[in-house]
Amino acid sequence: MGQAKRINLIVEGLVQGVGFRVFIARKAKELNLCGWVKNLPDGTVEIEAQGPEEMLDELLRLAKQGPLHAGVASIRKEEKAPDTGLKGFTITMDEKEGV
Repeated sequence: MGQAKRINLIVEGLVQGVGFRVFIARKAKELNLCGWVKNLPDGTVEIEAQGPEEMLDELLRLAKQGPLHAGVASIRKEEKAPDTGLKGFTITMDEKEGV
């Protein structure tokens, strides 16, 4: 496996209220990736993931597919410098969800 890389994804489409964050968190954990996923106020979902490039590529493929009731329209991808402080993979709640 290669050196750890980090990506940031903004997923647009029908991706809130359809189990998208839970789907991504489960898949990221299966791929042994670190990072987080959260809903954004504009209706998109943001994913920050770090790990081997081939595992990130697989997560991107799975994000394009999404869970059963999701409808992914597009994904914007940005590569970032690795963050040695990232541990585990979590679902982050935004302020309006109050959790």
